[in-house]
Amino acid sequence: MGQRLPFTVIGGFLGAGKTTLLNHWLRHADGQRLAVLVNDFGALNIDAGLIKAHSGDTIALTNGCVCCQIGDDLSMALIGVLQQRERFDAVVVEASGVSDPWRIAQLGLADPALALDGVIVVVDAAALPGQAADPLLADTLQRQVARADLVIVNKTDLADARTLERVHGWIASHAPAAQRCDVHEARVPVELLSGAALLRGVREVSWGADTARPMHGRQFETWSCQPPGVLSETALQAWLQAMPAGVLRLKGVVQTGAGHWSELQFAGRSGRLRAASAPAPAQQQVPAIVAIGLAGQLPVAALQALVAGAAGVRAAGRPA
Repeated sequence: MGQRLPFTVIGGFLGAGKTTLLNHWLRHADGQRLAVLVNDFGALNIDAGLIKAHSGDTIALTNGCVCCQIGDDLSMALIGVLQQRERFDAVVVEASGVSDPWRIAQLGLADPALALDGVIVVVDAAALPGQAADPLLADTLQRQVARADLVIVNKTDLADARTLERVHGWIASHAPAAQRCDVHEARVPVELLSGAALLRGVREVSWGADTARPMHGRQFETWSCQPPGVLSETALQAWLQAMPAGVLRLKGVVQTGAGHWSELQFAGRSGRLRAASAPAPAQQQVPAIVAIGLAGQLPVAALQALVAGAAGVRAAGRPA
């Protein structure tokens, strides 16, 4: 079997901004060919200029992405995508507004053709305190965020400072392992949503980089490097399980032995290391490791030291 298809689940309560987030991702896919599975085309309201063709339960977009209406059987919709997997770089599933996104994510864990890339949950900053206090809604909201890798606090422009403080406290209580991102109109970098997009966004990377680069209106920043030589799988496993605070997402493809390559990924609450195919000769920026975090909070020195330790060199690039 070839490379597994990255699989992302987007969840959140009714009206939180899931479809706004999906539209944002589709508009800024930047060459990433997405298969997006949604519950209702009408709610998605895809920009007319993006639509290339509409046939039955499928909308083809001009940027290579495809949107499919899930219908009654998500498993069958996924099978349909996997049967034409060569067309896509990733698959994204929108959970319904009252469902548990982790239950959908388990499909990604169970299918050997899929690789779970993350569970992203959107919450409404202005509405969440009232929703969480409603005994009819509280359990649903708690289940939605409980296993999230990233919680996007949306509509922050509609909430005052005291309300935001309550929202942050609620998330910390019910999703302590998740990363949090405050935005309005669901405007987040696609690199934060997709590990594949993060790695593909590398332009010029080199070993020894000690500064982060601002991005997306300077609200976020990225750091990247090309590790020197072969990295230790044991060391990589160890620091993926103890990622420094401040890293929202990390992705890399590195050499871990003679002729052996590994993909490392960290998203929100956990990290994974798995075997990867050797990169094509044209991929000049591989091996590479890329991280994204909030501006001023990305632990560049710690990341540099961790990669140096896995490579058996000093952080300045000299042999240890």
